[in-house]
Amino acid sequence: MRLIGPDVLRFSWGALVGYPSRALLMLLAMSIGVASVVMLTALGEGARNYVRGEFATLGTNLLTVIPGRSETGGFNPSTLMGETPRDLTLDDAQALLRSYSVRRVAPLNIGSAEVSRKGRVRDTVILGATHDMLAVRRWHIMQGKFLPQIRWDRAMPVVVVGNKVREELFGAEPALGRWLRIGDRRFRVIGIMGSVGRSIGVDVEETVYIPVASAQQLFNTSSLFRILVEARSRNAIASAEKYIIKTLQARHQGVKDVTVITQDAVLLTFDKILGALTYSVGGIAAISLMVAGILIMNVMLVAVSQRTAEIGLLKALGADHRQILAIFVGEALLLSSLGAVSGLIIGELGSLALRQAFPVLPAYAPLWAVVAAMGVALGTGVLFSLLPARRAAALDPVAALSGR
Repeated sequence: MRLIGPDVLRFSWGALVGYPSRALLMLLAMSIGVASVVMLTALGEGARNYVRGEFATLGTNLLTVIPGRSETGGFNPSTLMGETPRDLTLDDAQALLRSYSVRRVAPLNIGSAEVSRKGRVRDTVILGATHDMLAVRRWHIMQGKFLPQIRWDRAMPVVVVGNKVREELFGAEPALGRWLRIGDRRFRVIGIMGSVGRSIGVDVEETVYIPVASAQQLFNTSSLFRILVEARSRNAIASAEKYIIKTLQARHQGVKDVTVITQDAVLLTFDKILGALTYSVGGIAAISLMVAGILIMNVMLVAVSQRTAEIGLLKALGADHRQILAIFVGEALLLSSLGAVSGLIIGELGSLALRQAFPVLPAYAPLWAVVAAMGVALGTGVLFSLLPARRAAALDPVAALSGR
């Protein structure tokens, strides 16, 4: 007789069917553990893939230039003297176009103002941008066109509105070619944004876009909020970053007073955080599998005391130590396998429910999590069954037959 063969599995199945409440309890514990691992890792991996997808739509060759130097340590005398970093200007942005590593540059200004038309008024985020902003940010237009390709220092009374702003100000009326007022200035609508979601910290649909020079006049400033730079390729990001820092340092009297953030660096940071989160929640959920293994051990220890006469009869009929051991280990293996499979089904159904409830979240459990959950489930089931199995195998057949 092999250690765990078809006969042993058939006998184990009969034992499980003979005690349905006990079997159901152990089966439930194991399936909950596996389902928890599958669903939680699917949630973590879905969040990770969602973030990666969002960054991919924005372009991974993007660099963001921010005024002010991010220091990791040390003493900065300018802080003590109350000095502020030099503002970024349109001339600074124009100078960044002189490198072959740079494909596009989009100077950016941002503020808030009242937007009104025929008595309808709302406070809206105003984004001062240029024609290249559309390509740099991977946005698209639903109607009309984006800001015209003009000199950056030229102000024009044209505006592109987000779709929600259009609905609130124009309702069912056509917006293209109509005039609206931003603050005390009039602008003609030339386009309606088709993009949705948030970008640069603002809702694309609830934002109004005007030429950057018009925004500077509107907010009475000559400085820029950010400069967005698109490198020609992924390999050109490093050289573009060096050129930006070197150029702006030369323009700012030799002072390194800007911070350049690459899209890849931000994506890598998010990827590490969400990857660690996925492993963490998977590990926490795996603890429930250990609890299920302990439950199997405790229930089977009780089962040994309940089945002493049965064990004694098997030994009296010639079953040896290894065969008794195989019967109890086979029973635990069968329970663990059924629990793991049912837990996997429940977990996948739960992941499907998550995808239905949140369509933007690709909640699919990674293969490593599924394999690990199934392996841990089977491993804990067998491991924690060894103690009751050894105890059953060590019973004296005469004492067992007498129920002692």
